[in-house]
Amino acid sequence: MAKTLRLILGDQLNHQHSWFKEKNNDVTYILMEVMQEQEYVKHHVQKIVGFFAAMRTFSSELKSLGHQVIYYYLDNEENQQSFDANINWLIGKLNIDKFEYQFPDEYRLDEQLKSLCKTLKIKSNAVDTEHFFTYREEIKDFFKGKKQFLMENFYRYMRKKYHVLVDSNLKPVGGEWNFDHENRKKYDGKTPLKAPLAFNHDYTEILNMLKKQNVPCFGNINPKNFNYPTSRTQALKLLDYFCSDLLPAFGKYEDAMLKEHQTLFHSNLSFAINLKMISPLEVIQQVIKTWEFNQNDIDIASVEGFVRQIIGWREYMRGIYWAEMPAFATKNFLNQTAALPTWFWDGKVKMNCMKHCINNSLDNAYAHHIQRLMVIGNFALLAGSHPDEVDQWYLGVYIDAAEWVQITNTRGMSQFADGGIVGSKPYVASANYINKMSNYCKGCSYDKDKRYGDKACPFNSLYWNFYINHQEKLKNNQRISMMYRLIEKMEPLEIEKITQQATLYLADINNL
Repeated sequence: MAKTLRLILGDQLNHQHSWFKEKNNDVTYILMEVMQEQEYVKHHVQKIVGFFAAMRTFSSELKSLGHQVIYYYLDNEENQQSFDANINWLIGKLNIDKFEYQFPDEYRLDEQLKSLCKTLKIKSNAVDTEHFFTYREEIKDFFKGKKQFLMENFYRYMRKKYHVLVDSNLKPVGGEWNFDHENRKKYDGKTPLKAPLAFNHDYTEILNMLKKQNVPCFGNINPKNFNYPTSRTQALKLLDYFCSDLLPAFGKYEDAMLKEHQTLFHSNLSFAINLKMISPLEVIQQVIKTWEFNQNDIDIASVEGFVRQIIGWREYMRGIYWAEMPAFATKNFLNQTAALPTWFWDGKVKMNCMKHCINNSLDNAYAHHIQRLMVIGNFALLAGSHPDEVDQWYLGVYIDAAEWVQITNTRGMSQFADGGIVGSKPYVASANYINKMSNYCKGCSYDKDKRYGDKACPFNSLYWNFYINHQEKLKNNQRISMMYRLIEKMEPLEIEKITQQATLYLADINNL
């Protein structure tokens, strides 16, 4: 009988994959912690600990089910610290006849494993991860011949294709396809906040290993109180908690931000989903079922808003990634060149909004989508930050960050470096938006109402300065034409004061 070696990557922890339906003593699974994956970008320490803990749990569970599993810890003497070296070593050691792997979700690893297989003297094969709703090229095929990849069109197609929140005539349940206009409320205190579900793991052993191996990382961690799910059982508990306790208020407040609360009504499921401990299909099925049995307490806007993130935005981001890589990773439409402020790494900043969002990221490896897009990403764009630096920070800092979903959100949606492939306009805002959606401005060192002068909020001058500096590239964009009409009506002296203030702030950006 031919002996097969199957590679499982750290974000392929899918118990439901067809690989595991039958036990076969001639099949050996290999999971490995390798320095290769710790060094291509500097990761948050909680991200590394979370991945390793989840991988170790998955490996143990496979073994308990009777599968043949080899697990390389980072500090194993036999570990050669790269996929290629370890696989080649094991093929010889175990007299392997065939090598198999699941399609990686990152272009970098996809290219590496394809190249590896070309060098092998045995048979090799790659199979689907059986996780996503779409195949890799589906977005590209769907939008073939179109100038713009409009997410809304793709989202409606997905709803119809999978019969999600549609009636027998494929019309949207609730009468509308998109209830985004109802998902933009500031938190008003009317719905009591609840603590996020925490799992309180002790991963001191993993952290000590990382230190001994001199693994490069940043961010903060309490190794005796690690709160993310690291098994499928825990991921399902988190899904249950979201559906029972958070879903009723999710939609209304999904864009809201609050100094006093880390997650508000967000599910915190993205880490578990992106590692494939649970599938996007079972997540939306349970959310919809919960709504169907509780329609008096849960409105359609909450359910549709969540479903849109999973079946729409998440799949759309993946499709753009595979349609546009590797060129996407080099795009810099606005020619931004500045370094990120030093406080992106230490959280020492006086702006309340940035202080809370950056420190939440450093302390918890977490920020929800509006904090990532409209506070942190907004500032990075207004400050002229190089998209390479922004990409690396976002990919490293968040526990759920994988390049296939991160880079399209960051370089595309957030930084407009793609020139409009993902978003049809730059997502920038002044202090007015941040004040509208949060309580960050209250008690801040800066004055949200001032464009320039003593203690003027940096967001205000940088906002107008951004439009003025990029006028040649943006003035013909119909979605922001109103901004240029407003600039045309400004007195020259007003423009001068704004740009002078912005110049002062940019020159002293590390001390804001």
